[in-house]
Amino acid sequence: MKFNYKAADASGKTVEGFLEAENSGQVLEFLATKGLKPVTVTAERGFERKARSFFGQTINVADKVFLTKYLALMLRVGTDLFRAINVLIANFDKKVVKSLLLEIRSNLEKGQPFYQTFASYPKYFSPVFVNLVKSGEASGNLEKVFESLSVGLEKENDLRNRIRSALVYPAILFALSLAILFFLVTFALPRIANVFQGGGFQPPLFSRVVFSVGSFFGNNTGLILGIIAFLVIFGWFFIKKTLSGQRFVSFILNKIPIVREVIYKIAVQRFAATLSSLMSAGLPILDALNITADAVVHPVLRAALKRIASEGVSRGLTLGEAFSRETAFPPVVINLVAISEKAGHLDEVLQTLADFYDSEISASVKGLVAFIEPLLLIFIGSIIALIALSILVPVYQLVTQF
Repeated sequence: MKFNYKAADASGKTVEGFLEAENSGQVLEFLATKGLKPVTVTAERGFERKARSFFGQTINVADKVFLTKYLALMLRVGTDLFRAINVLIANFDKKVVKSLLLEIRSNLEKGQPFYQTFASYPKYFSPVFVNLVKSGEASGNLEKVFESLSVGLEKENDLRNRIRSALVYPAILFALSLAILFFLVTFALPRIANVFQGGGFQPPLFSRVVFSVGSFFGNNTGLILGIIAFLVIFGWFFIKKTLSGQRFVSFILNKIPIVREVIYKIAVQRFAATLSSLMSAGLPILDALNITADAVVHPVLRAALKRIASEGVSRGLTLGEAFSRETAFPPVVINLVAISEKAGHLDEVLQTLADFYDSEISASVKGLVAFIEPLLLIFIGSIIALIALSILVPVYQLVTQF
């Protein structure tokens, strides 16, 4: 059970933190051994922990970049880890990050490994992050590990932002187009339909169908908006919170050739960057391959990496030989792995490969946007043209009768 405490030291300075304990008595004993006078000791309820995450209190990439970069800097200038954590606690106002840092300090005081606290937050820190910290802690090279993590996180965040920025315009265009269509169908069409119905003129079948759809939407606007809102909320939860939803989206996206190409390149880039970082940190190749496989969300590449580890390297094959038996990776990747392994600088070549695919992804995303934009315009234009025809044809027939 977690207890939040506030205490005062001998100089009267207030100290805050939390501790895993069976009861408040153990917390008081802990404070006494540290020479601290307790002010408040309260049990943290599960709802409070969930509320912090739910209302925007999450550890995002920017927080992790700042954390890793600052720790690398503090360790580089010779500051010990415990003092560096204390400085971060004093500088972070975000509750969930401060809570993490307080837990790290508490665990360090109890002699627990540094990486263990990160491992207890799998929602925020991936197995790659945890294992890199674990390796750096074991080798006494945390400074280099945190520098590598900060650079990797910045590159990952930059790539994500570039993809989002490229997709902003098509998304806005699609949303505005839907809004215009909704206005035409729910407000304009019903009024035009009433004009024709009131004049005793019967429009063509095509126009009557379009007018009927418009009248239905106009008479049931609230119901339609409610259904749309429900579908959006349900879809968001289905995709974000369920494994089946994520698999469904992945299946659909992988059926679109140009999207499938972008997803594949992102997976190869993630593979190269992750394996490079893990090998640079000194992890055994089998562990590095299995961790990388878990980090790569592409099912084909993940299965290939698992086979390379279990059926190749673990049975005495070199990494190059194990990769050459797989067809999931591009030939250039397979050849570079084999050549650089013999030369003894595989981690450097993999990082160069990751940077290459980073630029390839940007180019592919631009191509995807260039493909989507005209499709959106054609789709929206076609619907507007159908609505226009449904209005113009009966108007023309009405005029020709006189």
